[in-house]
Amino acid sequence: MKSARYLLMAVVLLAALPAAAEGVPGEVAASINLSIPTPTGMAWDGAHLWVADLATATVRELDPQGGKVLRTLEAPGYAPSGLAWDGKRLWILDATDKAVYALNPKTGITERALTLDLDTPEGLAWDGTALWVADAKAGLITRLDDQDGTTYASFPSPLAGRKSQEIGLAFTGKVLYVSDRTADMIYRVDAGTGAVLDYFPSPGPYPAGIAWDGRYLWCADYETRMVYKLVATATAPYVASAPKKETMRYQEAWRNFGPGVVKTLEVFLAVPEDLPYQKLLAPIVFDPKPAGFVTDQWGQKCARFLFKDIQPGQVASAVMTVEAELRKVRWFVDPGAVGRLEDIPADILKTYTQDNSKLVTTDPVIQKAVKEALGGERNPYWMARKINKYIQDKMHYELSGGWNVAPVVLARGSGSCSEYTFVMLSMCHAAGLPARYAGSIVIRGDDASRDDVFHRWVEVYLPNVGWFPVDPSGGDSPVPAEQAAYFGGLDNRFLITTHGAGDSSALGWDYNSNASWTGKGRVKLMQLKVGDWVPMGKKYEVRALGEAGGLTCAPKG
Repeated sequence: MKSARYLLMAVVLLAALPAAAEGVPGEVAASINLSIPTPTGMAWDGAHLWVADLATATVRELDPQGGKVLRTLEAPGYAPSGLAWDGKRLWILDATDKAVYALNPKTGITERALTLDLDTPEGLAWDGTALWVADAKAGLITRLDDQDGTTYASFPSPLAGRKSQEIGLAFTGKVLYVSDRTADMIYRVDAGTGAVLDYFPSPGPYPAGIAWDGRYLWCADYETRMVYKLVATATAPYVASAPKKETMRYQEAWRNFGPGVVKTLEVFLAVPEDLPYQKLLAPIVFDPKPAGFVTDQWGQKCARFLFKDIQPGQVASAVMTVEAELRKVRWFVDPGAVGRLEDIPADILKTYTQDNSKLVTTDPVIQKAVKEALGGERNPYWMARKINKYIQDKMHYELSGGWNVAPVVLARGSGSCSEYTFVMLSMCHAAGLPARYAGSIVIRGDDASRDDVFHRWVEVYLPNVGWFPVDPSGGDSPVPAEQAAYFGGLDNRFLITTHGAGDSSALGWDYNSNASWTGKGRVKLMQLKVGDWVPMGKKYEVRALGEAGGLTCAPKG
């Protein structure tokens, strides 16, 4: 199964990572073969599991140790799907009746019936005082009064707006687990806001029902006829998986069309390093040999190249070849376990809350935005989340060339990835939340590809966690699961070259590379900045600059 392979890969890779340890969310701790032909809903009564069977219209009590059926009860309706336990009664959702029944398992008597005003009710959970039900057609998860079925609150399901079927619900304090059979995923959702906190692949292809026993998450799979006992709590801040080995050749090149002479051309290439997302597999190769290396005020190392007297028709090129293993990374953070703003180290707070030329944190547009986004929020996780959401509500992505300052971008309501980044950095810094940017070279679709647009996003410092990735432009989607994919997640198609939080002494506000020049007489220069990717082990030929159509000027991402 694809999800099982994902988890195995994650576990194997975790063993090699110093920041990771045992306890991978979604890892199978035990499994049980079911004698139930069509398992659907699932509940935990404090000692045993209950599983609904659609074919026989029954609910069965199981021994969690071996799966032995202890009791079988007739369901109140003919299509039992979701199950929930309230401490005394077993609540049974019937998808055909569009009703929820309260069954006393001691007597087998149905004590209550609630008709639901939902089109396609699926999944059921109990939070101690009320019921939760998913409505697949409406794309909503709703909290209901168990007395009369009226709605307390509702929010979009994780994949609202996409083809989905959320059919399993389980409540764990302040969090709802939601399983989706279409995506084969299990989502952890904040029950107060509906925000998807994180997620992991389901152990089987049809996660029909889920239940929480206080420590583990149980999942009944309709297709495999298995019950899986899943690790739900991470013992490390992130899980890395799906390693991909690539060779990336990056160059910044300049052609002098004359008629004058370029007296000096100084180029800085940002030097990547080992990170949770990437591991360098060989020493970086530079061509030509750099004049030296410098480190800017953000700790970013750069290779420095100096070219002199570039004549008309000549090209100067600085090239960096990197062999690296890129990884998918998913962070698992409990917002309640994140430290306070007061817990942030003083040096990080001072360094990464500065104002800069692109941020203009004192501008009224930024100050007003921070107040509207945060209100009185002081939890660093939720501060980052609310700022990110505010920006996505106010902006749409547009790649149009230049980089404007944060208040102009926010007031305009559109921007590139860098401009989204400037706005989030400005708002975070103004709020006293440390933040920096990460700049990268990107695999564009196929593993053998070319990138001349690049990508930049934000990293927020969370006490007790560290630097946490947030991509405000990548996650700008109305779908909660897609928002979560870019809040604490990173794909294995980025080579991060650059970290910074403002005007760099070597790179300015650029990333990957930067250059400056002096000339004598009239000179016309054309610039090329490009990264070429190829899977490691495959040979490829890179033509000399200009042989394949010359230089182009790409928009800034």
